[in-house]
Amino acid sequence: MTTTKENIAYNLMAKTTLNRKDAKKLIEKLLQLIKKTLGSGTGIIISGFGEFRVKQKSERIGRNPKTKIEYTITERTVVTFCSSKVLRNELNADTQ
Repeated sequence: MTTTKENIAYNLMAKTTLNRKDAKKLIEKLLQLIKKTLGSGTGIIISGFGEFRVKQKSERIGRNPKTKIEYTITERTVVTFCSSKVLRNELNADTQ
């Protein structure tokens, strides 16, 4: 199941003294800060969680595998995420 901002706000309310309105406001402010930082081209490292990086992808030729028609994929900026060792270990603890 996918977690939504509403679910995160509810969990935040349950674990703190924040009310629903303040929890949603906090989440929105945090996401705005992350978007603004990434938009400026700066990466974000959250200790114990991972790193968001901004990368430039150059123009390249793409191909539709079904029709074999080639087309140009334009240059663009993308955000990548690399999880920390701590997060990976926690995610894989149940499988070991």
